Amino acid sequence: MTLTAAQRRTVAWLGIAAAALLLLWLLAPVLLPFLLAAVLAYALHPAVEWLVARRLPRLLAVLLLEAVAILAVLGLLLLMVPILSKELPLLREQIPVLAARLNEVLAPWLAQHGVNLSLDIASIKAFVVKYLNANLEDWLSTALSSARIGGSFVLAIAGHAVLVPVVLFYLLMDWPEVVRRTLQFVPPRFEAGMTGFLAECDEVLGQYLRGQLLVMVILAAYYSVGLALFGFDLAVPVGVFTGLAIFIPYLGFGLGMVLALLAGVLQFASWYGVIGVAVVYGIGQLVESFYLTPRLVGERIGMHPITVIFALLAFGHLLGFVGVLIALPVSALLVVAVRRLRRTYLESRLYLG
Repeated sequence: MTLTAAQRRTVAWLGIAAAALLLLWLLAPVLLPFLLAAVLAYALHPAVEWLVARRLPRLLAVLLLEAVAILAVLGLLLLMVPILSKELPLLREQIPVLAARLNEVLAPWLAQHGVNLSLDIASIKAFVVKYLNANLEDWLSTALSSARIGGSFVLAIAGHAVLVPVVLFYLLMDWPEVVRRTLQFVPPRFEAGMTGFLAECDEVLGQYLRGQLLVMVILAAYYSVGLALFGFDLAVPVGVFTGLAIFIPYLGFGLGMVLALLAGVLQFASWYGVIGVAVVYGIGQLVESFYLTPRLVGERIGMHPITVIFALLAFGHLLGFVGVLIALPVSALLVVAVRRLRRTYLESRLYLG
């Protein structure tokens, strides 16, 4: 069977695409810090260009914005410090008490259903004394050994922590040149269309990032105020952490709710804390899912609220957590592609008609 020239070109392009995908799959662990730095560079480069346009040297603009980004990440991590420093002592004191109360309530109820079960309070106290009185070094050693990870994992994390800022610095410094060289791979006859498509994608993704940032700020304020109204001592750190972690759909909300439940149970040692968390986080999830994200994110990227909800559910079903994380930005790009296809189709009909 003899292939035509067009068929041979198609087969060649398919082979190149398959080889590229295979290479990406094999190099995934190595590419991770570079991809992360590229995403951060895309998000930060408009601010760099804005500062450069106001006569600030590009080197200073890049260093300034990278320092702000690093401080923001460190600030998010440091939100955990007051939570852990306050809750660990309470956890050490309250776990045996809570276990005893649970045993008093649960054991008789289970006995009525033919199940003889009771908690060993003495063993629980011994566990608490052994592990919750340990210092930070013992905690880290136990965590690493129990997770079956060793020095290579720690070195990988440290390497990423150093490599990502370095790659980010060079990308921000050379961003216009990186874009220019990337566009050189586009065939000249497609250059005009591709340039317009990328410009539209850039505008839509910028709207998405700004809308998502606005949602995070609103929810951080809401959860902080809501938990404070119920009397939570850790209202601000838990609320701010939850609002900022909303950027990771579902997981961020779930982690923030777990921290709030832990804080409520340990502080109040009653159902009051659980009820407070249920009210604040239940209302917050409803408002975020059915109003804030559809209105402030969906409308900014030209997606109907129902489309936003469907995209989150569909990508989550197909790709799991990663799908939920990329659902809205990928959907925004698909919206741009569909718009351009529709416009091309209508123009061709007008031309033919």
